[in-house]
Amino acid sequence: MTSPSLPPTARETTADAPWPVRTLSMKISDYVDKMSPLWVEGQIVQLNRRPGMSTAFLVLRDTDVDMSLSVAIPTGALDAMPTPPRQGARVVVHAKPTFWTKRGTLQLEARQMRHIGVGELLARLEHLKQLLRSEGLFEPGRKRPLPFLPRRVGLITGRATAAERDVLAGVHRRWPAAQVEVRQVAVQGPDTVPAVTGALAELDALPEVEVIVIARGGGSFEDLLPFSNEALVRAVSQARTPVVSAIGHESDTPLLDFVADLRASTPTHAAAAVVPDVAAELDGLGHLRARTRSGLARRITTERERLVALMSRPVMVDRSAIIAQHRREVEAVVLRGRTRVRDRLAREQQGCAGLVRHLRAVSPQHTLDRGYAVVRHADGGIVRDRESVDAGELLRVTVARGDFAVRPVSN
Repeated sequence: MTSPSLPPTARETTADAPWPVRTLSMKISDYVDKMSPLWVEGQIVQLNRRPGMSTAFLVLRDTDVDMSLSVAIPTGALDAMPTPPRQGARVVVHAKPTFWTKRGTLQLEARQMRHIGVGELLARLEHLKQLLRSEGLFEPGRKRPLPFLPRRVGLITGRATAAERDVLAGVHRRWPAAQVEVRQVAVQGPDTVPAVTGALAELDALPEVEVIVIARGGGSFEDLLPFSNEALVRAVSQARTPVVSAIGHESDTPLLDFVADLRASTPTHAAAAVVPDVAAELDGLGHLRARTRSGLARRITTERERLVALMSRPVMVDRSAIIAQHRREVEAVVLRGRTRVRDRLAREQQGCAGLVRHLRAVSPQHTLDRGYAVVRHADGGIVRDRESVDAGELLRVTVARGDFAVRPVSN
Protein backbone atom coordinates (compact mmCIF):
# COMPACT_ATOMS: atom_id res chain seq x y z
CA MET A 1 0.00 0.00 0.00
CA THR A 2 1.15 3.52 -0.71
CA SER A 3 1.74 5.74 2.30
CA PRO A 4 -0.87 8.50 2.57
CA SER A 5 1.93 11.05 2.47
CA LEU A 6 3.10 9.80 -0.95
CA PRO A 7 1.48 10.85 -4.26
CA PRO A 8 -1.08 8.24 -5.28
CA THR A 9 -0.14 8.26 -8.99
CA ALA A 10 3.06 8.64 -10.96
CA ARG A 11 2.01 11.88 -12.65
CA GLU A 12 1.54 13.50 -9.22
CA THR A 13 5.12 12.87 -8.09
CA THR A 14 7.48 15.83 -7.88
CA ALA A 15 11.06 16.47 -6.88
CA ASP A 16 9.81 17.34 -3.39
CA ALA A 17 7.38 14.41 -3.23
CA PRO A 18 9.01 11.43 -5.04
CA TRP A 19 8.25 7.74 -4.83
CA PRO A 20 10.73 5.43 -3.13
CA VAL A 21 12.16 2.69 -5.32
CA ARG A 22 10.10 0.07 -3.49
CA THR A 23 6.90 1.90 -4.35
CA LEU A 24 7.67 2.05 -8.07
CA SER A 25 8.84 -1.58 -8.04
CA MET A 26 5.65 -2.74 -6.31
CA LYS A 27 3.43 -0.80 -8.72
CA ILE A 28 5.24 -2.30 -11.74
CA SER A 29 4.83 -5.74 -10.17
CA ASP A 30 1.12 -5.13 -9.62
CA TYR A 31 0.71 -4.08 -13.26
CA VAL A 32 2.64 -7.07 -14.63
CA ASP A 33 0.72 -9.49 -12.39
CA LYS A 34 -2.49 -8.38 -14.11
CA MET A 35 -1.22 -9.69 -17.47
CA SER A 36 -2.61 -13.01 -18.63
CA PRO A 37 -0.44 -15.97 -19.65
CA LEU A 38 0.42 -15.84 -23.36
CA TRP A 39 2.31 -17.64 -26.10
CA VAL A 40 5.64 -16.04 -27.08
CA GLU A 41 7.77 -16.93 -30.08
CA GLY A 42 11.54 -16.57 -30.16
CA GLN A 43 14.90 -18.23 -30.56
CA ILE A 44 16.86 -19.84 -27.76
CA VAL A 45 20.23 -18.12 -27.40
CA GLN A 46 21.19 -19.43 -23.94
CA LEU A 47 20.04 -22.55 -22.14
CA ASN A 48 21.16 -23.30 -18.58
CA ARG A 49 19.99 -26.61 -17.17
CA ARG A 50 21.90 -27.94 -14.20
CA PRO A 51 21.64 -31.51 -12.99
CA GLY A 52 19.39 -31.92 -9.95
CA MET A 53 17.67 -28.57 -10.50
CA SER A 54 13.92 -28.53 -11.04
CA THR A 55 14.02 -25.27 -12.99
CA ALA A 56 15.99 -24.42 -16.14
CA PHE A 57 16.78 -20.91 -17.33
CA LEU A 58 17.09 -19.68 -20.89
CA VAL A 59 17.16 -16.47 -22.91
CA LEU A 60 14.53 -16.10 -25.61
CA ARG A 61 15.51 -13.69 -28.34
CA ASP A 62 13.51 -12.04 -31.13
CA THR A 63 14.60 -13.32 -34.54
CA ASP A 64 14.34 -9.93 -36.26
CA VAL A 65 15.61 -7.38 -33.74
CA ASP A 66 18.10 -7.38 -30.87
CA MET A 67 15.63 -7.89 -28.02
CA SER A 68 15.49 -10.75 -25.53
CA LEU A 69 13.77 -11.90 -22.33
CA SER A 70 14.82 -14.27 -19.58
CA VAL A 71 12.66 -17.37 -19.18
CA ALA A 72 12.36 -19.82 -16.27
CA ILE A 73 10.83 -23.19 -17.11
CA PRO A 74 10.42 -26.41 -15.15
CA THR A 75 12.75 -29.15 -16.32
CA GLY A 76 9.73 -31.42 -16.57
CA ALA A 77 8.34 -29.20 -19.33
CA LEU A 78 11.61 -29.58 -21.24
CA ASP A 79 11.57 -33.36 -20.75
CA ALA A 80 8.02 -33.49 -22.12
CA MET A 81 9.17 -32.11 -25.51
CA PRO A 82 9.61 -34.68 -28.35
CA THR A 83 13.23 -33.58 -28.85
CA PRO A 84 15.38 -31.72 -26.32
CA PRO A 85 15.68 -28.00 -27.12
CA ARG A 86 19.06 -26.68 -28.15
CA GLN A 87 20.61 -23.30 -28.61
CA GLY A 88 19.46 -21.63 -31.82
CA ALA A 89 16.13 -23.50 -31.94
CA ARG A 90 12.98 -21.53 -32.68
CA VAL A 91 10.25 -22.23 -30.15
CA VAL A 92 6.96 -20.95 -28.79
CA VAL A 93 6.60 -20.71 -25.03
CA HIS A 94 3.44 -20.47 -22.94
CA ALA A 95 4.44 -18.22 -20.05
CA LYS A 96 3.29 -15.69 -17.48
CA PRO A 97 5.24 -12.39 -17.18
CA THR A 98 6.54 -11.71 -13.67
CA PHE A 99 8.47 -8.80 -12.22
CA TRP A 100 11.15 -9.36 -9.59
CA THR A 101 10.85 -6.39 -7.28
CA LYS A 102 14.19 -6.90 -5.53
CA ARG A 103 16.25 -6.85 -8.73
CA GLY A 104 13.87 -4.83 -10.89
CA THR A 105 13.89 -7.41 -13.70
CA LEU A 106 11.15 -8.80 -15.93
CA GLN A 107 11.03 -12.54 -16.47
CA LEU A 108 8.76 -15.09 -18.08
CA GLU A 109 7.67 -18.08 -16.01
CA ALA A 110 7.10 -20.71 -18.68
CA ARG A 111 4.73 -23.59 -18.32
CA GLN A 112 5.04 -25.22 -21.72
CA MET A 113 7.42 -25.09 -24.70
CA ARG A 114 6.98 -26.31 -28.28
CA HIS A 115 9.23 -26.43 -31.29
CA ILE A 116 8.05 -24.48 -34.34
CA GLY A 117 7.46 -27.08 -37.04
CA VAL A 118 9.14 -26.98 -40.41
CA GLY A 119 5.76 -26.82 -42.11
CA GLU A 120 4.79 -23.72 -40.17
CA LEU A 121 8.16 -22.11 -40.89
CA LEU A 122 7.75 -22.87 -44.60
CA ALA A 123 4.31 -21.28 -44.59
CA ARG A 124 5.69 -18.17 -42.92
CA LEU A 125 8.53 -17.98 -45.39
CA GLU A 126 6.14 -18.35 -48.30
CA HIS A 127 4.00 -15.53 -46.93
CA LEU A 128 7.08 -13.32 -46.49
CA LYS A 129 8.24 -14.27 -49.97
CA GLN A 130 4.94 -13.20 -51.52
CA LEU A 131 4.99 -9.97 -49.51
CA LEU A 132 8.48 -9.05 -50.70
CA ARG A 133 7.63 -10.06 -54.25
CA SER A 134 4.57 -7.78 -54.21
CA GLU A 135 6.86 -4.91 -53.17
CA GLY A 136 9.02 -5.53 -56.24
CA LEU A 137 12.15 -6.60 -54.36
CA PHE A 138 12.59 -9.65 -56.60
CA GLU A 139 12.06 -7.87 -59.94
CA PRO A 140 14.79 -8.60 -62.53
CA GLY A 141 14.94 -4.89 -63.40
CA ARG A 142 16.31 -4.14 -59.91
CA LYS A 143 19.26 -6.49 -60.30
CA ARG A 144 22.50 -4.73 -61.17
CA PRO A 145 25.20 -6.22 -63.41
CA LEU A 146 28.41 -7.27 -61.73
CA PRO A 147 31.59 -5.36 -62.66
CA PHE A 148 33.86 -7.16 -65.14
CA LEU A 149 36.96 -6.72 -62.99
CA PRO A 150 36.24 -5.28 -59.53
CA ARG A 151 38.98 -3.38 -57.75
CA ARG A 152 38.14 -5.16 -54.49
CA VAL A 153 35.74 -7.98 -53.62
CA GLY A 154 33.89 -7.97 -50.31
CA LEU A 155 33.32 -11.35 -48.65
CA ILE A 156 30.99 -12.01 -45.72
CA THR A 157 31.40 -15.53 -44.36
CA GLY A 158 32.03 -17.58 -41.25
CA ARG A 159 35.37 -17.80 -39.52
CA ALA A 160 37.71 -20.44 -41.00
CA THR A 161 34.90 -22.10 -42.96
CA ALA A 162 35.03 -24.15 -46.13
CA ALA A 163 32.96 -21.47 -47.87
CA GLU A 164 35.62 -18.85 -47.11
CA ARG A 165 38.40 -21.13 -48.38
CA ASP A 166 36.47 -21.96 -51.55
CA VAL A 167 35.78 -18.30 -52.40
CA LEU A 168 39.33 -17.11 -51.65
CA ALA A 169 40.90 -20.03 -53.52
CA GLY A 170 38.61 -19.51 -56.51
CA VAL A 171 39.24 -15.75 -56.68
CA HIS A 172 43.02 -16.06 -56.35
CA ARG A 173 43.18 -18.93 -58.83
CA ARG A 174 41.13 -17.11 -61.45
CA TRP A 175 42.62 -13.64 -60.95
CA PRO A 176 45.71 -13.66 -58.67
CA ALA A 177 45.86 -9.85 -58.49
CA ALA A 178 42.34 -9.56 -57.08
CA GLN A 179 41.99 -8.22 -53.52
CA VAL A 180 39.36 -9.55 -51.13
CA GLU A 181 38.00 -7.65 -48.13
CA VAL A 182 36.86 -10.40 -45.72
CA ARG A 183 34.41 -9.97 -42.85
CA GLN A 184 34.20 -13.07 -40.67
CA VAL A 185 30.89 -13.14 -38.82
CA ALA A 186 28.48 -15.62 -37.30
CA VAL A 187 26.62 -17.47 -40.08
CA GLN A 188 24.61 -19.73 -37.77
CA GLY A 189 22.63 -19.05 -34.65
CA PRO A 190 20.86 -16.02 -33.20
CA ASP A 191 23.68 -13.56 -33.97
CA THR A 192 23.66 -14.26 -37.70
CA VAL A 193 21.22 -11.57 -38.84
CA PRO A 194 22.75 -8.58 -36.97
CA ALA A 195 26.30 -9.77 -37.71
CA VAL A 196 25.74 -10.24 -41.46
CA THR A 197 23.71 -7.01 -41.73
CA GLY A 198 26.45 -5.04 -39.94
CA ALA A 199 29.19 -6.49 -42.14
CA LEU A 200 27.12 -5.72 -45.23
CA ALA A 201 26.69 -2.08 -44.19
CA GLU A 202 30.43 -1.80 -43.46
CA LEU A 203 31.51 -3.20 -46.84
CA ASP A 204 28.82 -1.26 -48.68
CA ALA A 205 30.29 1.97 -47.28
CA LEU A 206 33.76 1.25 -48.76
CA PRO A 207 33.99 2.88 -52.23
CA GLU A 208 36.72 0.50 -53.41
CA VAL A 209 34.51 -2.57 -52.80
CA GLU A 210 32.57 -3.08 -56.05
CA VAL A 211 30.85 -6.42 -55.33
CA ILE A 212 29.95 -8.26 -52.11
CA VAL A 213 29.66 -12.04 -51.71
CA ILE A 214 27.66 -13.52 -48.82
CA ALA A 215 28.78 -17.16 -48.54
CA ARG A 216 27.88 -20.04 -46.28
CA GLY A 217 28.14 -23.77 -46.65
CA GLY A 218 25.29 -26.22 -46.50
CA GLY A 219 23.24 -26.93 -43.40
CA SER A 220 19.83 -27.86 -42.10
CA PHE A 221 16.71 -25.91 -42.86
CA GLU A 222 16.87 -24.24 -39.44
CA ASP A 223 20.56 -23.35 -39.91
CA LEU A 224 19.77 -21.42 -43.09
CA LEU A 225 16.71 -19.62 -41.72
CA PRO A 226 18.64 -16.41 -40.85
CA PHE A 227 19.28 -15.89 -44.57
CA SER A 228 15.53 -15.69 -45.12
CA ASN A 229 15.14 -13.08 -42.40
CA GLU A 230 13.15 -10.04 -43.53
CA ALA A 231 15.57 -7.51 -42.00
CA LEU A 232 18.55 -9.10 -43.78
CA VAL A 233 16.70 -9.39 -47.09
CA ARG A 234 15.68 -5.72 -46.99
CA ALA A 235 19.22 -4.67 -46.08
CA VAL A 236 20.54 -6.47 -49.17
CA SER A 237 17.88 -4.86 -51.37
CA GLN A 238 18.95 -1.40 -50.17
CA ALA A 239 22.70 -1.97 -50.61
CA ARG A 240 24.54 0.31 -53.05
CA THR A 241 26.99 -2.43 -54.04
CA PRO A 242 25.90 -5.48 -56.09
CA VAL A 243 25.48 -8.54 -53.86
CA VAL A 244 26.08 -12.20 -54.73
CA SER A 245 24.30 -14.83 -52.64
CA ALA A 246 26.16 -18.14 -52.17
CA ILE A 247 24.22 -19.83 -49.38
CA GLY A 248 24.11 -23.59 -48.92
CA HIS A 249 23.90 -26.04 -51.78
CA GLU A 250 22.21 -25.69 -55.16
CA SER A 251 18.95 -27.11 -53.79
CA ASP A 252 18.81 -24.53 -50.97
CA THR A 253 16.85 -21.39 -51.82
CA PRO A 254 16.77 -18.86 -48.96
CA LEU A 255 15.01 -15.58 -49.66
CA LEU A 256 18.41 -13.92 -49.91
CA ASP A 257 18.83 -15.67 -53.30
CA PHE A 258 15.79 -13.87 -54.72
CA VAL A 259 16.79 -10.34 -53.72
CA ALA A 260 20.51 -10.65 -54.46
CA ASP A 261 21.81 -9.34 -57.77
CA LEU A 262 23.17 -12.81 -58.56
CA ARG A 263 22.54 -16.22 -57.04
CA ALA A 264 25.53 -18.57 -56.98
CA SER A 265 24.84 -22.24 -56.43
CA THR A 266 28.08 -22.72 -54.47
CA PRO A 267 30.87 -20.52 -53.05
CA THR A 268 33.12 -21.74 -55.88
CA HIS A 269 30.52 -20.59 -58.39
CA ALA A 270 30.43 -17.22 -56.62
CA ALA A 271 34.19 -16.81 -57.11
CA ALA A 272 33.77 -17.61 -60.80
CA ALA A 273 31.01 -15.02 -61.07
CA VAL A 274 32.81 -12.05 -59.50
CA VAL A 275 36.20 -12.23 -61.25
CA PRO A 276 37.18 -13.40 -64.74
CA ASP A 277 39.54 -16.31 -65.39
CA VAL A 278 42.95 -14.88 -66.25
CA ALA A 279 43.86 -17.99 -68.30
CA ALA A 280 40.64 -17.77 -70.29
CA GLU A 281 41.12 -14.01 -70.81
CA LEU A 282 44.70 -14.51 -72.00
CA ASP A 283 43.55 -17.31 -74.29
CA GLY A 284 40.79 -15.09 -75.64
CA LEU A 285 43.26 -12.24 -76.09
CA GLY A 286 45.56 -14.60 -78.03
CA HIS A 287 42.70 -15.67 -80.29
CA LEU A 288 41.75 -12.04 -80.80
CA ARG A 289 45.31 -11.11 -81.76
CA ALA A 290 45.48 -14.07 -84.15
CA ARG A 291 42.17 -13.05 -85.74
CA THR A 292 43.42 -9.48 -86.02
CA ARG A 293 46.62 -10.61 -87.74
CA SER A 294 44.66 -12.88 -90.07
CA GLY A 295 42.18 -10.14 -90.93
CA LEU A 296 44.96 -7.62 -91.51
CA ALA A 297 46.83 -10.07 -93.75
CA ARG A 298 43.67 -10.74 -95.76
CA ARG A 299 43.08 -7.02 -96.13
CA ILE A 300 46.64 -6.42 -97.32
CA THR A 301 46.37 -9.30 -99.80
CA THR A 302 43.06 -8.00 -101.15
CA GLU A 303 44.41 -4.48 -101.56
CA ARG A 304 47.56 -5.80 -103.25
CA GLU A 305 45.45 -7.81 -105.71
CA ARG A 306 43.33 -4.74 -106.44
CA LEU A 307 46.49 -2.69 -107.01
CA VAL A 308 47.90 -5.34 -109.39
CA ALA A 309 44.61 -5.45 -111.30
CA LEU A 310 44.61 -1.68 -111.53
CA MET A 311 48.19 -1.56 -112.77
CA SER A 312 47.46 -4.22 -115.42
CA ARG A 313 44.93 -2.01 -117.24
CA PRO A 314 46.05 -0.72 -120.69
CA VAL A 315 46.09 2.86 -119.56
CA MET A 316 48.45 1.94 -116.74
CA VAL A 317 50.66 -0.26 -118.97
CA ASP A 318 51.31 2.71 -121.31
CA ARG A 319 51.32 5.47 -118.76
CA SER A 320 51.89 8.17 -121.43
CA ALA A 321 48.63 7.19 -123.17
CA ILE A 322 46.47 8.92 -120.58
CA ILE A 323 48.66 12.04 -120.89
CA ALA A 324 48.38 11.95 -124.69
CA GLN A 325 44.62 11.58 -124.43
CA HIS A 326 44.38 14.59 -122.14
CA ARG A 327 46.78 16.51 -124.42
CA ARG A 328 44.52 15.85 -127.42
CA GLU A 329 41.51 16.98 -125.46
CA VAL A 330 43.32 20.15 -124.38
CA GLU A 331 44.49 20.87 -127.95
CA ALA A 332 40.96 20.39 -129.25
CA VAL A 333 39.65 22.81 -126.67
CA VAL A 334 42.37 25.34 -127.56
CA LEU A 335 41.60 25.00 -131.30
CA ARG A 336 37.89 25.52 -130.69
CA GLY A 337 38.71 28.55 -128.56
CA ARG A 338 40.95 30.09 -131.23
CA THR A 339 38.37 29.55 -133.97
CA ARG A 340 35.67 31.16 -131.90
CA VAL A 341 37.96 34.09 -131.06
CA ARG A 342 38.84 34.64 -134.75
CA ASP A 343 35.18 34.51 -135.75
CA ARG A 344 34.28 36.94 -133.01
CA LEU A 345 37.10 39.30 -134.03
CA ALA A 346 36.01 39.21 -137.68
CA ARG A 347 32.44 40.05 -136.74
CA GLU A 348 33.57 42.84 -134.48
CA GLN A 349 35.89 44.22 -137.20
CA GLN A 350 33.05 44.25 -139.69
CA GLY A 351 30.89 46.03 -137.18
CA CYS A 352 33.62 48.59 -136.52
CA ALA A 353 34.05 49.23 -140.28
CA GLY A 354 30.34 49.84 -140.65
CA LEU A 355 30.41 52.26 -137.74
CA VAL A 356 33.37 54.09 -139.29
CA ARG A 357 31.55 54.45 -142.61
CA HIS A 358 28.48 55.71 -140.83
CA LEU A 359 30.50 58.20 -138.82
CA ARG A 360 32.24 59.42 -141.90
CA ALA A 361 28.94 59.85 -143.69
CA VAL A 362 27.51 62.02 -140.96
CA SER A 363 30.73 63.85 -140.07
CA PRO A 364 31.17 67.66 -140.87
CA GLN A 365 34.40 66.89 -142.72
CA HIS A 366 32.51 64.75 -145.22
CA THR A 367 30.16 67.68 -145.81
CA LEU A 368 33.14 70.03 -146.35
CA ASP A 369 34.68 67.53 -148.78
CA ARG A 370 31.55 67.87 -150.88
CA GLY A 371 32.26 71.65 -151.31
CA TYR A 372 30.41 73.15 -148.44
CA ALA A 373 31.98 75.71 -146.08
CA VAL A 374 31.41 76.86 -142.50
CA VAL A 375 31.31 80.64 -141.90
CA ARG A 376 31.96 81.94 -138.38
CA HIS A 377 31.87 85.35 -136.74
CA ALA A 378 34.97 86.74 -135.16
CA ASP A 379 33.81 85.37 -131.77
CA GLY A 380 33.53 81.85 -133.26
CA GLY A 381 29.76 81.74 -133.64
CA ILE A 382 28.44 80.10 -136.84
CA VAL A 383 26.70 82.32 -139.31
CA ARG A 384 23.22 80.94 -139.96
CA ASP A 385 21.43 84.10 -141.13
CA ARG A 386 22.70 86.74 -143.55
CA GLU A 387 21.00 89.42 -141.49
CA SER A 388 23.47 88.67 -138.69
CA VAL A 389 26.40 89.71 -140.88
CA ASP A 390 27.53 93.37 -140.91
CA ALA A 391 29.16 95.02 -143.94
CA GLY A 392 32.89 95.00 -143.61
CA GLU A 393 32.74 92.42 -140.69
CA LEU A 394 35.68 90.05 -140.69
CA LEU A 395 34.39 86.50 -141.10
CA ARG A 396 36.29 83.20 -141.03
CA VAL A 397 35.44 80.60 -143.66
CA THR A 398 36.36 76.93 -143.12
CA VAL A 399 36.55 74.66 -146.16
CA ALA A 400 37.58 71.05 -146.68
CA ARG A 401 41.26 71.89 -146.64
CA GLY A 402 41.92 74.90 -144.49
CA ASP A 403 40.22 78.21 -143.72
CA PHE A 404 40.51 81.91 -144.63
CA ALA A 405 39.07 85.37 -143.73
CA VAL A 406 36.62 87.38 -145.77
CA ARG A 407 34.80 90.73 -145.50
CA PRO A 408 31.31 91.10 -146.91
CA VAL A 409 30.79 94.21 -149.06
CA SER A 410 27.20 94.66 -147.99
CA ASN A 411 24.70 93.10 -145.58
